Amino acid sequence: MKTKIFYTLLLVVGILGVSCKDDFLQDGTIPADGDVTEEQFWNHADWSRNYLNNIYSHVEHRFNVLGEWSLLADASDEAVSSNPNSDISIFNNGTWGPVRTVDDVWTDMYSGIRKTNIFLEKIKTANIVPMNGLSYDEDVKRMRGQAFFLRAFFLFELVKRYGSAVIITRELSPDENLNLPRNSFEECVAQITLDCDSAIARLPVWTKDWMIGDPNNNPNTANYGRATQTAAMALKSRILLYAASPLYNPSGDQTKWQKAADVAKAIMDLNKHKIFSSYGNLWMWNTAANQYNDEVIFATQTYNAAEFDRQNAPVSYEGGLGRTNPTQELVDAFEMKTTGRLITDPLAVYSDANPYLNRDPRLGFSILYNGQTYKTTTPASVVETFIGGKDGIGVNVNATKTGYYLRKFMDPAASWNSNPVVNRRRPWILFRYAETLLNYAEALNEAQGVAAMTQVLGAINQIRARAGVAMPALQTTNPAGNGYVAPTKEAIRARIRNERRVELCFEEHRFFDVRRWKEGETYFNKPVTGMRITKNANGTFNFERFNVENRVFTEKNYLFPISQNELNRAPALGQNKGYN
Repeated sequence: MKTKIFYTLLLVVGILGVSCKDDFLQDGTIPADGDVTEEQFWNHADWSRNYLNNIYSHVEHRFNVLGEWSLLADASDEAVSSNPNSDISIFNNGTWGPVRTVDDVWTDMYSGIRKTNIFLEKIKTANIVPMNGLSYDEDVKRMRGQAFFLRAFFLFELVKRYGSAVIITRELSPDENLNLPRNSFEECVAQITLDCDSAIARLPVWTKDWMIGDPNNNPNTANYGRATQTAAMALKSRILLYAASPLYNPSGDQTKWQKAADVAKAIMDLNKHKIFSSYGNLWMWNTAANQYNDEVIFATQTYNAAEFDRQNAPVSYEGGLGRTNPTQELVDAFEMKTTGRLITDPLAVYSDANPYLNRDPRLGFSILYNGQTYKTTTPASVVETFIGGKDGIGVNVNATKTGYYLRKFMDPAASWNSNPVVNRRRPWILFRYAETLLNYAEALNEAQGVAAMTQVLGAINQIRARAGVAMPALQTTNPAGNGYVAPTKEAIRARIRNERRVELCFEEHRFFDVRRWKEGETYFNKPVTGMRITKNANGTFNFERFNVENRVFTEKNYLFPISQNELNRAPALGQNKGYN
């Protein structure tokens, strides 16, 4: 059987620029009829390996959701888009449905799954030249391990949006009946965990175990970013956490929580990953010390440009477009540095007249607020979000709608209105060790409650103790002391959830966490607010909270709708409840 060049060869060779070195296409030419046989393709020493590389392209960075530089945070209570015409508003205004979908990854994920299934079958007999000091069998084993991880990842991306999907583990022919019903959520979880286990059995333990195999055991940095055992374990931890959560576990089965805790603990017990010393530099990869640091479990290829910075910078900085505007709800979640207490706590020592003083340092690493230094120019450039300030509400059409701008992911060294443009490298980090600790704390607290309080708070406090953050440890003794939390399962749950909200802000967790906790009506079905700041003649400021944008969330919005286009092709998929 022949495979058309536009179907495989153009896809793989054209995109990846692979050269031809084997016996039948030694000069890199393509047959005149544009065809190569499947046997030729999979026996090419480079093409089969690069077919796997191409599958990674379906693991996309999320800095540019919808192609308009939105973040998914704009569809939660974390942020508002300053672009009034952004499609991200579809999530928030009640118009979301089968004929008006948004962030619809159905086709892309199934494209990745199809490629992965083809690869898993063909690589068994493919002709590859072993690399990294491995034998043929060892190299094929690693390649298959990567494919199992990727297939699990793609299915998870479908399940976390749509609740369930069709499990496909082989290449389907166009001649087959493709009008297939979705599998149950439980069946999807089982398949994802099975593929994760298959990956774990075949992959290096963690990123720094991808070695070139030379006598000095030097790391092969070209292979950094590939799947690992800990990446597969982190994915397994996340899907089991979702499966234990109220949206999918209405009976509150504690054994499901314990399973999620056990997988997270297994990552911790490997003693490979740890909290990185600099929260602000986790995504700044222009220096070797930051790249694939020990906190990063799995990340996309680095995005190397200044466009993200231009899209999100305050408007006075080289004509920044200020797209992502954090909400007051998120700002309020950051505790007091001095006491380790939420600002609503009477003992927090919070001042309405000086709201950003002595706050959790992660606030400044994540959000640009009035008076904060952004670009380290001489003299230092200060953000002015007060009314009439150079970055203030209403100063132009792109200016902040909430009184805040994004800081997380942003690199002050980037420059987009200069000659030459200064691009900066950053990845989208999909799994990092802080999430593992948070997963463990949440799952163990739900499974065992106060009986596991020491282990639960110990995991949380590893995150809070990060250098440069150094928040007071959470503890359940001495109510007058710093970081006090009542010694009950419910009180600890609330603090764990707040820690996730702060530590993982803008990383697409909040959008799904609130859903899996079944609290969408509480947090997403009400206005989001901002801070209007006015400057007095004596240089002091007045602060006034105000409603920025109304939001709508109903029961059906816990899951994404299946696109009507997909249903027209395959009615057996069935629509999610409420979207009919």
